[in-house]
Amino acid sequence: MNNPFIRFFIISLLLLLIGFGIGYFVKPTGVQPAIAANTEFEQAFSQSAGTQDKTGKEDDQIHVSRQNAITRAVAKISPAVVGINVIAVQQVTVRDPFSGFFDDPFFKPFFGDRTYKQEVKSLGSGFIISPDGYIVTNDHVAGNATDVTITLMGGRQMKAKVVGSDAATDICLLKVDGRDLPSVIIGNSDDVIIGEWTIAFGNPFGLFEINDKPTVTVGVISATGMKLGQIENRYYRDMIETDAAINGGNSGGPLVNSNGEVVGMNTLILNSTYIGYGFAIPINKIKKVLTNLKRDGKISRDITAGFDVQPVDARIAQYLGMKQPQGVIVSDIA
Repeated sequence: MNNPFIRFFIISLLLLLIGFGIGYFVKPTGVQPAIAANTEFEQAFSQSAGTQDKTGKEDDQIHVSRQNAITRAVAKISPAVVGINVIAVQQVTVRDPFSGFFDDPFFKPFFGDRTYKQEVKSLGSGFIISPDGYIVTNDHVAGNATDVTITLMGGRQMKAKVVGSDAATDICLLKVDGRDLPSVIIGNSDDVIIGEWTIAFGNPFGLFEINDKPTVTVGVISATGMKLGQIENRYYRDMIETDAAINGGNSGGPLVNSNGEVVGMNTLILNSTYIGYGFAIPINKIKKVLTNLKRDGKISRDITAGFDVQPVDARIAQYLGMKQPQGVIVSDIA
């Protein structure tokens, strides 16, 4: 035992045995925190997953609630709305600044006002009313057009021809060669309710051609039966007023109710500096005009009295026992 090496060996062996004994009898609590932490993480993850499931259901409910009458009407009508690009020929008169000095008929051909024709490009909106390609727009959009191109939703472009147009009512009928085209649902403008939701579709500032789809604005029916009087050579009566924004390029687009039915055609704003004064031609009036435009290409306003007259001459006066010939007599009844 006096050997140092033997003493070191015995002490090391005793320490090793003591260490094994402690490890066997003492509970390994040092491992517990890691296990506990892992369990807490799993519980937290499970709770989080439950919350996500709940949130997902709420998102689904929100998504369903977003699909309201307005969005359904927009989805229904948009494919039948078109952008219109027009080339028209207008007569332009340029006044000669020196014309006042040359009023003499001899000089007027040389120094008078100059009149010439020029091509003018403009744009507007329209809507397809039948699968075979009849399109409604305003007369001030395409009535005098020499070239009309319409753009469908998705970007497809087609040439259109003017079937007929009427300046007084500001209604124009176009036609493209097509089949199975999307068309609008025609409503009843007599059933329009003041205060109900309304949607204005169109091609403001030519955005349709850039984005291949119409834009929409939403408002309410502000009034019906509005008389605006004569503007240039057009007569606006029985108009529908809406506060849905109508901008340049929206003319000719449909005004739609929340059922997805066309109740009017966006036509004008009373003054471009005032927002909220938009007016549409009632669809019932449009239907009456379209019947004549489709058949005759125009609205005939020739007034016939239903009878013919002729002046009373001496012979007729003598026959009628009149002292002298005067006035007229009905000679024929139509």
